Amino acid sequence: MDVKEAIKIRMSIRRYTNTEIPEDKLLRVLEAARLAPSGANKQYWKFIVVKDMKTREVLSKASGGQIQVAQAPIVIAAVSTMPEAIMSCGVPAFAVDLAIAIDHMTLAAVEEGLGTCWIGAFSQEKVCSILGIPASCRVVSLLTLGFPNESGRPKIRKSLDEIVCYETYT
Repeated sequence: MDVKEAIKIRMSIRRYTNTEIPEDKLLRVLEAARLAPSGANKQYWKFIVVKDMKTREVLSKASGGQIQVAQAPIVIAAVSTMPEAIMSCGVPAFAVDLAIAIDHMTLAAVEEGLGTCWIGAFSQEKVCSILGIPASCRVVSLLTLGFPNESGRPKIRKSLDEIVCYETYT
């Protein structure tokens, strides 16, 4: 599958089968994150792979009861180990670096026949406590991962004319 095709068919999946993910598929998804670029190639990140059902259920509660967090066979917590780093443009480096790594994982998952859903609605404090994450770190996202049990919602996107400007903001 080429990247363009993966981008077209990738959707947020909120229902999963209870089929276990083969280790080789998981490792290819994680390898995609490892290969992602980061500022100065520092890779100030950790990815916590959560398979334990009880832990996923507690994470679901910490995520406002989002059922897919408990239902997906795997949840990956994307953690910044250096959240205080700010790029020269004034943007927190961790937000950019981990967004790239997570997106690499979502596209690799498509190629593996897996579904994902970015989870940004969660209690930072509760997730850090559940997963034993130090206070010096910051969870950027939880990513559910599993075999889809739905086709996902249709993609509705603005036209390029609505989102692209040339030379100046118009």
